[in-house]
Amino acid sequence: MLAKMNSKVGYLLKTIRYLHICDSKVGTSFSTAMRTYMLGISRHKSAIQSMNLGRFLLNVSPCCLESSLRLLSQKMTDFSKNDFNAQEQNAMNTSLDEHVQSSSSALGPPKEDRSVAEENLVVVNEKSQSQKFFEDLRKCTSPCDVLDIVLKSDISYKYYSNCFTTMWGITKKMSKDQKLYERELMIAHPAFGPLSQHLMQESRNARCDELVYSLYAVLQLGVPHNTRLVQTLLRVCQERLNEFDDHCLSVVAKILAAMEQSRNVDALRAGVQLVLEQRISKIRYGLLQNIMKYIGKDAPLVLKTEFQKRTLKKLHYFHSSDVMIFTTLAAMNYCSIPILVACRNKIIENIHCIPFQQLINVLRSCRILNYHDVALYSAVANYVTSAIDTWSIQEIFLVLSAFEGVGFRAVELMDILAKKLTSNPEVLDLKAILFVLKVYSRLNHVPECQNQEFLESLNNALNIYLPEISNVHLLKAVYAFCILQYLPQPALSRLLQKDILDELKSDALNKKLNNRMLHYVNVCLELDGPSSFTKPADVFIEKPPSHLASDVSKIREALLKLLGDENKFQQNIQLPHYYEIDFKILMDADRKKVLPVTEADDLPDDSDMQRVAVLSVQVSDFCVGTSHPRGHLAMKMRHLKALGYHVILVCYNKLKKLKEEEAIEWLKGKIYSAETSCGSGVNLQDNY
Repeated sequence: MLAKMNSKVGYLLKTIRYLHICDSKVGTSFSTAMRTYMLGISRHKSAIQSMNLGRFLLNVSPCCLESSLRLLSQKMTDFSKNDFNAQEQNAMNTSLDEHVQSSSSALGPPKEDRSVAEENLVVVNEKSQSQKFFEDLRKCTSPCDVLDIVLKSDISYKYYSNCFTTMWGITKKMSKDQKLYERELMIAHPAFGPLSQHLMQESRNARCDELVYSLYAVLQLGVPHNTRLVQTLLRVCQERLNEFDDHCLSVVAKILAAMEQSRNVDALRAGVQLVLEQRISKIRYGLLQNIMKYIGKDAPLVLKTEFQKRTLKKLHYFHSSDVMIFTTLAAMNYCSIPILVACRNKIIENIHCIPFQQLINVLRSCRILNYHDVALYSAVANYVTSAIDTWSIQEIFLVLSAFEGVGFRAVELMDILAKKLTSNPEVLDLKAILFVLKVYSRLNHVPECQNQEFLESLNNALNIYLPEISNVHLLKAVYAFCILQYLPQPALSRLLQKDILDELKSDALNKKLNNRMLHYVNVCLELDGPSSFTKPADVFIEKPPSHLASDVSKIREALLKLLGDENKFQQNIQLPHYYEIDFKILMDADRKKVLPVTEADDLPDDSDMQRVAVLSVQVSDFCVGTSHPRGHLAMKMRHLKALGYHVILVCYNKLKKLKEEEAIEWLKGKIYSAETSCGSGVNLQDNY
């Protein structure tokens, strides 16, 4: 037993030699460091702990320990650092230095060696140092200023979280270029490495809010996601996830939403979802909404369903968060009709109380969710139109852009804006001109009373910028004009120059789109343009992609039942200018009788016979809630009419929902009719 005890005392003495040598380097009292461990009041993991010294001390009797310490004090000068190899010394120095710095600054001299007055003085001095440290932090204007304070301050490592969050708070006010420059300086600073190392070492003992905000600040400072610092903090968050309160959980969800996929990120995201499933009924609703927004479309269906239940219970009164539910659902990609309808009603009732930007976010969310609500769109359009003089031109553009995204044609608003731009075209810069052309052409809208005046004012405004406009923007502007059946002569003459055409057709990034637009510009020149206009020959040679519907079997079956003979119609017909139609029918001039389509081959141009083109279209080809065709479809209908066809539009999704008898009856009413192609659209109100 005595031999065993002597062996343990020997290990103790060897360990104390290590500590004495480290103590000589850091200039801190060994007894202070030793007492810090023995009292157990340091919250940080000390070097003694890392060597399992605490477990060893528990096996040594108090008398042996006392005698050993007395012997150590008498013989301390006999020990030399040459008794240990350099690698062991370096490891001990690094570990003990961190422990001594934090513990000595917090505790001061041993308690039994100082009076109460001295203790109070140490506390006051500690508070004074902390106060001065935070005052210095508030004066910092760059991350390097913070790191300079870390180098000279004895207590800076205690406040590592404050250091990182302060650096983030400074940089978030900077421009993008300045942020990049400051980040390079920050990473190269001599204090950044030690501060990051300390953050990694202390992360398991840090408060939860310190941990999550430190991780958030590190990421916001631009530290790469694959670095050891970020990945270590992610792993610690995984280990301590059950300790996080709801607020910390919200911050972690926000962090994960902006991070690239990796093993640690995926594991932490899965952990957050599991914790959320357990707590979802107890989390405060505002935080729950934020968490669900940040989890986004990766949220499992059970969480989305529970969130829907919580939300519907909260909608008995109106507040601003009801509007933000739209953006939350959009982030989750969860189109909850009960929530959307309930919120829609409250928005319409209180539309004058909702900030402008939130209305824009609602419309954008509807686009993401593919949620079409004519009542909501009309309410927003009427609200903006009723006070149009109070809105800036940029705000009106934002509203129209959001409407164009959901396919809604706000007729009155667009008419009033067109009138304003016609009478005051100098407010249009190049960006505004391109925007107006894009929105009005995609929605196929021109004011009925001032069609030519509006388009001519846009053309005149565009001519001012022709010397400086890029080739791609020039093509987009001309294409938009062509959709609206207007040929801007100066812009066309510039576009048709050989060098510009060659550049557009050889553009590697936009080659397909450019060639498609060039093709339709060419078709508009041939079918809509004056015969006096000349253009270079064979400049548009590439065929656009096919737009024929992949499945039109329901239409074919209905036509076969209705007409009784396959010879009465043709399928997948190729027309001049690469236009395609799904079905072709030949009828008499009064559209009372269907003829075999073989007779169409010998049909003279002045014949009284009528060609009928049946086109399968989608709901998205029309403006929301109407039978008004959107830009490309309207242009195709116009050109088919110029080629001698009467156009019948069949909304295939709607036709599939009808019974066979209903589908036949519907087609019969469209085919055997004298209505013009402009009125042959499908009423889509029932689709929304």
